[in-house]
Amino acid sequence: MVVDMDRCTGCQACVVACQAENNIPINTETIFLQRRVIEWIWVERYWEGEYPHVRARYIPLLCQQCDNAPCEPVCPVYATYHNDQGLNVQVYNRCVGTRYCANNCPYHARFFNFWQPVWPETLRHHLNPDVTVRWRGIMEKCTFCIQRIRRVQREAARDGRTLQDGDITPACAQACPTDALVFGDILDPQSRVAQLAKNKRAYKVIEDLGTGPNVIYLKKVDPYAPAADHDHKH
Repeated sequence: MVVDMDRCTGCQACVVACQAENNIPINTETIFLQRRVIEWIWVERYWEGEYPHVRARYIPLLCQQCDNAPCEPVCPVYATYHNDQGLNVQVYNRCVGTRYCANNCPYHARFFNFWQPVWPETLRHHLNPDVTVRWRGIMEKCTFCIQRIRRVQREAARDGRTLQDGDITPACAQACPTDALVFGDILDPQSRVAQLAKNKRAYKVIEDLGTGPNVIYLKKVDPYAPAADHDHKH
């Protein structure tokens, strides 16, 4: 996935779409105050400058689907592993809730279910039947909407066609009104994500840890940034 920071407006549409698509429990004020929120994707907001010249910066964060994921080797029951498509997969019915994986994730992208998930009566019939409801006591994380990936693969096999770039779109990317999130096969040199990854603005979050993240960010272009900022960056 490629995240273009220059396009992100911090609208949170990706967050809401992810919550609805993946049957994530509603994060109430009480849960926020207890710091036990579950958000597979969230938008960090930073403020720069002094009033009245203040600017907001946004960065959507999610599981980086690392090639060398530090969350995987610490799981004592092999509930998380790397699949052949580069995804860091979580097996819910194998997880015993040690939370070792969350402690080892430098991106804080794993979440523990402290309670049994509950939805208002009016929303119970709106749950996604393609996604497992996670019970109390297990870990969960972003899957890049693996249910959508599997569905498109099955339909392509049924129709006897090969997958094309753009056939698979996670809920967050589909909901983004500014096209800031782009999903695809980075190994396909003709894919859109592969082309965007070549951009000189591309970087990966705390890549120096050696985790090999597979989410690529494109730096924001700010023509009004102070000269000192430019000097610092270069």
